[in-house]
Amino acid sequence: MTAAQPAALPAALGIDPDTVKGFLHPEEGARLYELARTLAPAGPCLEVGSYCGKSTLYLGAGCRDAGRLLFAVDHHRGSEEHQPGEEYHDPELVDPASGRFDSLRAFRDTLARADLEQTVVPLVTSSALAARHWNTPLALVFIDGGHSREAALTDYRCWAAHVQPGGVLAIHDLFPDPAEGGQAPIEIYRLALASGLFRELPGTRTLGVLERL
Repeated sequence: MTAAQPAALPAALGIDPDTVKGFLHPEEGARLYELARTLAPAGPCLEVGSYCGKSTLYLGAGCRDAGRLLFAVDHHRGSEEHQPGEEYHDPELVDPASGRFDSLRAFRDTLARADLEQTVVPLVTSSALAARHWNTPLALVFIDGGHSREAALTDYRCWAAHVQPGGVLAIHDLFPDPAEGGQAPIEIYRLALASGLFRELPGTRTLGVLERL
């Protein structure tokens, strides 16, 4: 996987990405913006794993600038690593009424502040349930959901087939060295390559980009 040249931070975001909780590097975000802006005229885009909306900010701005929609799939109850006692748990995202992790309020705040409420369509459900009756070809699918092997495989199996020819499947958190990070995302990246349905495009940091043939 060859690193692409870092893209400039898009001025179209409207708000500072650093004000949004998340784990996306600005260079990766700028690449997502450019991909969405370039690909969205051919069809809608979809992300799996919105969290508080950092990736949504970049993808949504790209879709808005192209006059198209972004579907954002997340149950907002957090992945395995967001639960109490885990490495990426954030107590600020626990609903005091229910005691459960809930990133939906923070996500909606991001959409409102970035003026993306007419561009982003939140699907507050699991990836598998959202995909059950999905029939619309997609110009871009960005996978950044749960990083367990089961969750990553589910996201890949649910959405990769919906990427239209010439569209892109982007996958976040690719770590060739297991000492640097979990292996589930790079496993589904390699599955996509091995399928013969995708070709590798230059990546950006830990963001892998595959074009549907």
